[in-house]
Amino acid sequence: MLRRTLLALLPLPALAQTFPERPLRLVSPFNPGGAIDVLNRMLAERMQATLGQPVVVEARPGANTILGAEMVAKAPPDGLTFMVTTNSTHTNNPALYATLPYNPADFAPITLLSFGTVLLIGPGAAQYRDAPGFAAWARGLGRPVTYGSWGVGSGGHLYGEVLRTRHGLPLEHVPYRGEQPAILDMLAGRLDCTFCSPVGARPPLEAGTARWVGMTGARRSEALPDIPTFGEQGFAGIDMPIFVAAWAPGGTPAPAVARLREALVAAVRDPAMRTAMVQQGQTPVLSTPEELAATVARDAPRWAELIRTSGAKVE
Repeated sequence: MLRRTLLALLPLPALAQTFPERPLRLVSPFNPGGAIDVLNRMLAERMQATLGQPVVVEARPGANTILGAEMVAKAPPDGLTFMVTTNSTHTNNPALYATLPYNPADFAPITLLSFGTVLLIGPGAAQYRDAPGFAAWARGLGRPVTYGSWGVGSGGHLYGEVLRTRHGLPLEHVPYRGEQPAILDMLAGRLDCTFCSPVGARPPLEAGTARWVGMTGARRSEALPDIPTFGEQGFAGIDMPIFVAAWAPGGTPAPAVARLREALVAAVRDPAMRTAMVQQGQTPVLSTPEELAATVARDAPRWAELIRTSGAKVE
């Protein structure tokens, strides 16, 4: 509390001139080696050039980003601790969990970094060739079609719920700890299909052991531009993208937020960084703090309604 009071009393121009005076901590609420954790380490490396201080990535995975988010929410609001996370932290978790150790209002928005898309894929020997063909196959199968995702309440789970509730497909969700186990089970014939990232989908697609059904989001992925979205194929409601954004603790002074945003923008605009993000299946998209807050306000009710409809809960 004393630290917050002292920061509030510090003249903003003075803070802008001196920040940062010490190394920074980028909290990554994902498993080391995962797509977003890798992204965070690339961002940290490039941010150092702008900020003139080391940016140390601290992995804090667990509980669908909750552990990392709690750490940042309770950190001193001096701009030296921030996180890069997916939209689940702010749009899904409040509806998915009965209680949370943080409030979405406990954070200061910095900037959007990217929008991401995921695919629904099936075995390479599947009879269907697109989403309408998949729908016809699923309705005629005579049993529920099992589909995988990287967890209860995840984007993959909820995209499947749209296909089940809005389009009448007989789908049954099977949650996994990550996308790779689901892909392996699908390739082994233990799972009918699965949602996964373009990074995870590309190897089996290129090998011919998997077949695409469709792409989520409002536009095609730059990583796999030949795969149409579900919307293009006549399946509405699967246009909500998964987004990645940066957040600081609530109460972080505006000049510190602006300085962090400056460093993140410079990092994302680096050509090598942009190429790496596109290869991950992400479309770089930068924003003001206000635009990030508006994105959460727009998307959170839609994700919450999908969670309510699905009956998904995590205790």
